Amino acid sequence: MKSRPEPTTTAFAILGMIAIRPMSPYELAGWFDRSLGRLWPRARSKLFEGPKNLVTLGYAKATRERSGPRRKTVYSITPAGRRALAAWLEKPGTPPEIEFEQLLKIFFAEHGSKRAVITNLEAAADWAYGQIEHNIAVGKSYLSGQGPFQDRAPQVYLSGMFLGEFSLLIDAWSRWALGVVRTWPNDTSSATPDTAAIAALCKRLERRLKDLQRLREEPA
Repeated sequence: MKSRPEPTTTAFAILGMIAIRPMSPYELAGWFDRSLGRLWPRARSKLFEGPKNLVTLGYAKATRERSGPRRKTVYSITPAGRRALAAWLEKPGTPPEIEFEQLLKIFFAEHGSKRAVITNLEAAADWAYGQIEHNIAVGKSYLSGQGPFQDRAPQVYLSGMFLGEFSLLIDAWSRWALGVVRTWPNDTSSATPDTAAIAALCKRLERRLKDLQRLREEPA
């Protein structure tokens, strides 16, 4: 008998969303934009076909409902889907991967102009600014008891803290890098590194590594 293919991370992300409550593809897209999109953006293109595939696997069921003059298909998780989701959650996920086109362009800075580097850094700073605004709004909505998934505040809080700190990281880094690049010559290929900054970073990393090694050596 041919075994069924293991669902992708994107499929499980969608399954997790309908485990919170039944949703139509349109509702999935709306909730995705508010939450999951910042954690797993590649799911966006699968929000309309993904639930159908989950039905085929037996992990979801589709129900036709009327919404005003129109009918919509609402997907809900099945017992088999809950078991599959729980089993998937038990396995350690893959480590973070950075997909950051602005940073990629900065990496090849010597092949372009100083203005191009500054433009990409300013765009990164603008992104961070927008994320900080968004994170404040989301945080305050939960503090006031009106968060999008208020009953899941303990779980949302963990990922929200990461996203908030990440926006602060990009903001601090992009503004620091802008200060550095603005001192560069117009010929970016002749720029020189700030060796003092590199040395300071190495020292901070070494201190942290020693702390982590001590923690690992301490009895649980």
